[in-house]
Amino acid sequence: MFVRTVLAMSLSCMFAGTALAATTAEQPLNPQLISDTAVEDPIDPLATDASAAVVPSEVETQITQQEEQDLNKASATLEDLQNAEDTQADIGSAPTTAAPATTSASTAPAKASWTLDGLNNASWYENIGKGQFPVYARAHVMLNNAHASPGAIDGTSGKNTLKAIASFQQMNGIKPTGVLTQETWDALIARQGSKPAFVEYTITEDDLKGPYVKSIPGDYALQAKMKGLHYTSVTEMLGEKFHMDENFLKKLNPNANFNKAGQKLIVANVRNDLPEDIHLIVAHKGAKQLYLFNSRNQMIASFPASIGNTNTPSPTGTYKVTGVAPNPWYSYSPSNFIQGKNMKPLSLPPGPNGPVGNIWIGLSKKSFGIHGTPNPSMISKSYSHGCIRLTNWDANDLGRKVRSGVTVKFLE
Repeated sequence: MFVRTVLAMSLSCMFAGTALAATTAEQPLNPQLISDTAVEDPIDPLATDASAAVVPSEVETQITQQEEQDLNKASATLEDLQNAEDTQADIGSAPTTAAPATTSASTAPAKASWTLDGLNNASWYENIGKGQFPVYARAHVMLNNAHASPGAIDGTSGKNTLKAIASFQQMNGIKPTGVLTQETWDALIARQGSKPAFVEYTITEDDLKGPYVKSIPGDYALQAKMKGLHYTSVTEMLGEKFHMDENFLKKLNPNANFNKAGQKLIVANVRNDLPEDIHLIVAHKGAKQLYLFNSRNQMIASFPASIGNTNTPSPTGTYKVTGVAPNPWYSYSPSNFIQGKNMKPLSLPPGPNGPVGNIWIGLSKKSFGIHGTPNPSMISKSYSHGCIRLTNWDANDLGRKVRSGVTVKFLE
């Protein structure tokens, strides 16, 4: 039996109402029963089922002296990281090589093919250049498994790849340039061990059952009439399951129609967990990245993120995580922003294609949180309505391990 907890959000979401907080299986969030409180904006309910662990009240954020010192150290680390990154470099170039020429697929090593063996045996070489190559696809999976998320795995160079490489370098004692050097490649291989980057996966009957919908209309009023904002296809579902760009999944499996149980696919062999000791979270607006630090002030993970723009800015300052709501109902209020011609409040059902994806991590700054997205391949390439938007899988990874009370700081 499911119980809906009414919350409220502005911009993208505002907490309100009565919330019953329950534990999660992997990481308890100190559940509390929150009594009825006055709702400043009675619009925008956000409902969750009984499995949600939510502490929706806005409280004044108290930062201890030790937390302030830790945040200052983390901020200094990230400032050094940003200054060290070579944002103009071809990420596959050796740092000692000047103005490398772009390497085409035809001149890449023979093993760099889009087959299962080719992907798993793709090797580093100098002057890889910009583009979509098997060596980047293998690197993406290894970065993902080392908690330096490149976002949607697509085998393509770009800013998300550069940021993931720089984060991995920072976490592993390598100068964080963002360049895929031989040293960085060797460290990735050592971290990955014998685990293949890509594996064969067989489509199951459950994969085909869904639930699925034919399409997701752009109009919130039409979305509000739906039973759920589910996946629209098997490829969309499998793409998120394996942290892959949907078109890249299709590219690796050109002969698959994805509509029959027993079909075998090439998919990324990804992790779905994070380290336990999440002590600080830093949202870097300029880098469009979310960084996690442990209690020893070491960076332990990073994710590409879409953060608010000048019209709907993210907050400044330091806050606390207040709780996690899986599968949230999203409530639209025209008092926050106007979508299309919708001038009345709307309640949108849960689902991975909802405006906040399939998870909401609330902050003590009312109206703001960390959440998923219906468009994972656009993460860090677009802006949010002020919140911190991650891919659904990165947001769920974080939601399973983060504790209430963890400090979150926004950096410009």
